[in-house]
Amino acid sequence: VHEVEGIERIRLGSLEPGIITEEFVQSIAALPKMCPHFHLSLQSGCDTTLERMNRRYRSAEYAEKCGLLRKYLGNPALTTDVIVGFPMETEEDFQDSYDFVESIHFYETHIFKYSRRHGTKAAAMSGQLTEAQKAVRSDKMLALNEQHAKEYEKSMLGSELKVLLEEEVEINGEQWYIGHSMEYIKTAVKKQDNYSVNDIITVKAEEFLEEHTLTGEVLGVE
Repeated sequence: VHEVEGIERIRLGSLEPGIITEEFVQSIAALPKMCPHFHLSLQSGCDTTLERMNRRYRSAEYAEKCGLLRKYLGNPALTTDVIVGFPMETEEDFQDSYDFVESIHFYETHIFKYSRRHGTKAAAMSGQLTEAQKAVRSDKMLALNEQHAKEYEKSMLGSELKVLLEEEVEINGEQWYIGHSMEYIKTAVKKQDNYSVNDIITVKAEEFLEEHTLTGEVLGVE
């Protein structure tokens, strides 16, 4: 795929931890079109809960895989999914999961409250949590996600970003292009006549235009 002319970006998502080997990461790190943005399935940072979910990995292995991606790709954007309130999840189990997510420091964590589905093994388990319990845990994870997202985006200030211009918008009376960097950071660039939608340009991240949107100065343009 990397050698196909016209394909400029390759982004990998929903990866199982077992796929992430040192050989695999070394290989993709050598591909310029590979986006340093990876979505690795987690579901829970608590080993007891992972076992109940019948997951094949444990938290230590998952952390090792995140370390490999950071070893070869510098500061990649790592994102994940987390389920709160799985049957029999105790306060201690939830805290283990929360602490693990905090330690990995994801760019984005997508939070889901466990939803009971008829016919599944989990639906027949004892220890079903109330909606109120799940909501409290979800809110805590969401707050952590907001913190991590802001911290990651701040870490990119001053960096060069390759931005795909996706749409032209008006903000505060000015025309801007809005797009995403290879790390999938939403980025705004002031409109210039020599650029148009679908161009990929290099900018230096300068500041925040609004929450979760960086502004970038175009590099190499008079």
